[in-house]
Amino acid sequence: MHAFEDVPVEISVVLGATDMQICNLLKMGRGAVIDLEADKDEKVYVYANKKLIARGEITLVGDSIAVTITDTVGKIAV
Repeated sequence: MHAFEDVPVEISVVLGATDMQICNLLKMGRGAVIDLEADKDEKVYVYANKKLIARGEITLVGDSIAVTITDTVGKIAV
């Protein structure tokens, strides 16, 4: 197990997506809001090194936002 301790893994969590013109993106400033095509209770997708590994739900833990894993990649029908 010690051999894996120093292996870097990039974790990404995707809540939703949207289409936007680059000119509108460039006009956005600090605090701008991007509307996503997702509901607040919708599942999120968890990727490790750009590969889908799980699906989960957004949860609050104190003042932090967390993800609770609900399905692993073998169970996900995308």
